[in-house]
Amino acid sequence: MRESLGTRLGFIFMAAGCAIGLGNVWRFPYIVGRNGGAAFVFVYLLFLLFLAMPILIMEFSVGRASQQSNIKSFEKLQPSGTRWSLWGYGGLAGNYILMMFYTTVTGWMIAYMWYYLTGSISELKTPGEVGGFFGGMLSNWQEMGKWLLITIGFGAAVCAGGLQKGVERVTKIMMSCLFVILIGLVIYSLTLKGAGAGIEFYLKPDWAKLTPRSMYDALGQAFFTLSVGIGSMAIFGSYIGRQRSLTGEALIVTGLDTLVSFSAGLIIFSVCFTYGTEPGAGPGLIFVTLPNLFNNMPYSRFIGTIFFVFMSFAAITTVIAVFELIIANFIDNWGWSRVKSSFATFVIISITSIPCLLGFNEWSSFKPFGGESAVIDLLDFILSNNLLPIGALIYLLFCVDRYGWGWENFIAEANAGEGMKFASWLRPYFTYIVPAAILIILAMGYVDFIKGLLN
Repeated sequence: MRESLGTRLGFIFMAAGCAIGLGNVWRFPYIVGRNGGAAFVFVYLLFLLFLAMPILIMEFSVGRASQQSNIKSFEKLQPSGTRWSLWGYGGLAGNYILMMFYTTVTGWMIAYMWYYLTGSISELKTPGEVGGFFGGMLSNWQEMGKWLLITIGFGAAVCAGGLQKGVERVTKIMMSCLFVILIGLVIYSLTLKGAGAGIEFYLKPDWAKLTPRSMYDALGQAFFTLSVGIGSMAIFGSYIGRQRSLTGEALIVTGLDTLVSFSAGLIIFSVCFTYGTEPGAGPGLIFVTLPNLFNNMPYSRFIGTIFFVFMSFAAITTVIAVFELIIANFIDNWGWSRVKSSFATFVIISITSIPCLLGFNEWSSFKPFGGESAVIDLLDFILSNNLLPIGALIYLLFCVDRYGWGWENFIAEANAGEGMKFASWLRPYFTYIVPAAILIILAMGYVDFIKGLLN
């Protein structure tokens, strides 16, 4: 008998935990900073509500109607003679690719949490010292391998404990703690002297700063932050009943995801404008710039520890959620036990993550994009610029096309139960406009990729 979640809150927190992660607290702030602040945020929210969230509802619907994971969900719902289930394998591959680099970066977060807790970083007072510490950490593959295995081992152990007693219980605890820490950090950041300037940059639109690249970044971030397209959300739909309609549930998950992104921006921009730091500094903002700023603030060790506990919890909940999907595929397709599937996931992800682990030291000369690019950039390009938008398009077509599951079946599933209903009259919009937008994401992604190679 298939396992199910014990509570509605468990479903919401698990789905939100999958969505809330590095895309919110690491990627979102520096992309907002790079694209000029408030105007970008406005466009991003439009894309999130009108493009990404509807596909989240479709993933939930496919999962709940089939009560199966990636591959089996398409097999159960697809019309006879069609091959939609092939994307089940593509989506599963996307989750493996995500975990190859996501577990690596999550290991960095946990390492920084530990280093702040023990005082190893808080005494460093200059950007050069912090940058040297971060570079030294990445160059030591044995040390980074330890944090990687801790990350993978924790995720696999939680999933091995069962859906309700392991995944649901731990996710509830971690998400609750995450929101408490988030509130505390926001309140503290708003007391800083530069908070007003940071909030103005964040919330006062300057439309002149919007560029075609900004639109592309907003579209890509909307899909990335909700993790739609590779089935990592559909699995949670397969664990719930039909008491509640799915539009309202998706709106709550999207709201929580947006709340964390927005709050992370408040924290980071308040700090950056207080200490005169460029808010679009890139991924190094989290591991070099912000630690240097923390270390020159009162109570630096405590603030740094709390900040990286928050970052680690956000990342780990995503690891647990994606591991659950991978494990569910072992259970559904091969009939393995949960413990055996969890152990297999631990072994596979540990091995497949090795290229990312070595990409900053032993294999640092491998630069597929030229410049400073490493293995993680290649994997991120495959996932973010290819598998996520392609998968989103496939889920969309599967739910609207008469040669797929079909619009009527999707609407019936999405609207079953109490709560907000999905508007059936929007079919033309999802048949023509949304697919065109997704194809634009793909095209712009490839244009950007080619320009990077030529430069």
